Amino acid sequence: MRINQNMSALSAYRNLTQIDGQLSKSLERLSSGLRINRAADDAAGLAISEKMTGQVRGLGQAMRNAQDGISLIQTAEGALIETHAILQRMRELAVQSANDTQTDTDRIEIQKEVDALSAEITRIGNTTEFNTKELLNGKFEGLFHIGANEGQNISLSVADMRADALGVAGNQGATFGMEVAVTLGAADRITDGTYSVIAVADYTGTALDDANVEGLAADVTHVMVDADGEAIATSADGLAFHQVHATALNRDSFEFAVEVSSVTIGGTGTTAAGEAVITDHSLDTGTYTLVDLSTHAVYGGTWNVGLQNGSGEVVALGAADLAGTAAAAGAELHWVDVNDTSVSLLSFDNANAGLTVGEQITVSGAGINVSSQSDANTAITTIQTALDNVSSERSKLGAIQNRLEHTIANLGVAAENITAARSRIQDVDMAHEMMNYTKNQILSQAGTAMLAQANQKPQTVLQLLR
Repeated sequence: MRINQNMSALSAYRNLTQIDGQLSKSLERLSSGLRINRAADDAAGLAISEKMTGQVRGLGQAMRNAQDGISLIQTAEGALIETHAILQRMRELAVQSANDTQTDTDRIEIQKEVDALSAEITRIGNTTEFNTKELLNGKFEGLFHIGANEGQNISLSVADMRADALGVAGNQGATFGMEVAVTLGAADRITDGTYSVIAVADYTGTALDDANVEGLAADVTHVMVDADGEAIATSADGLAFHQVHATALNRDSFEFAVEVSSVTIGGTGTTAAGEAVITDHSLDTGTYTLVDLSTHAVYGGTWNVGLQNGSGEVVALGAADLAGTAAAAGAELHWVDVNDTSVSLLSFDNANAGLTVGEQITVSGAGINVSSQSDANTAITTIQTALDNVSSERSKLGAIQNRLEHTIANLGVAAENITAARSRIQDVDMAHEMMNYTKNQILSQAGTAMLAQANQKPQTVLQLLR
């Protein structure tokens, strides 16, 4: 019998310590509901469960992202609903104006409403926003991130839904013009034949297809070239040219006119007062005509550049207003057409002109005109095209909204399944853990009692000492 080392007590103490540790872990798991409270509980399980936690939280945010995308689409479509209604009214007005029971005065009043409605379409396009993002002016191109991981996006772009882009701008019809005072010599006369418009180019200076003018000879200032490619101009009587102007009929044709005191046609000596017109200069890619007045004849006087609408009224050019600006003789005028919706470029290449080269000018195009029966019929077709375009855009938005709604449902199912998988790894089985806790609690009580008994064993040694 030994008293220095009570092996029974040491064994009971060791077992009791282990049971108390297990009991503490059971209490921690039961109180937190988690099987893994620290990495030591299950190192691999912790890594897997944390990765799943990232997935679950990412899926939750993706659902919110998709819902935000739906809200954006609903905002855009809400505005397009009103645009649709306005276009329907404009079409109704065009049909009304196409009826010859209307007088010219009636059509003027109808045109006023059409112009106002067109302006409202543009206002809607310019002001429709979601979280300060402009939606209907052609600038919105975005990605909706609808997944928990990188690159899980769907894209959305919204077309320009303003009146100009839809082709239903108010009646503005535009003509560029320049007033020129020049004197030309008789040696510059041209003859009958086929001529090409000089230096037809786009705004970058790249040559386009030449436009042919067949069977026409007239006093046109440097807008034609001879067989040798030399620029030519004629003045049968040496009188000054009063006005040169260009009118773009549409993207495929160009009209250039010279207003003179008198005109000589071909070699017949026929004289005609007023305006000589070259029409139907067909070009494949828009009409950008450069008129070079720098290499021929002796020029004097000034050039004035301005913009007029179809009614002859001056249309403001805003910051790029060049009306009434004088340019020195020998200036080179870069001339552009007024296409369906805008003017692209107007500039002088002359150091003494004081003008900005490459100045951008944008104006309304011909737009919707219901001032005559034929114009109203044309307007019906134009407005119907705009209606079709708005319908197409709304259909696209609706399709993406439906897609996002299905995406939200799918993300919800995915999040649910991953959450369940994570729970099986991370969460505690309460019934099983309660069983362990009860067992450990009983063992702890038994161990405590046995330790007390073991501590009493050395007392038997005293019996030997009596």
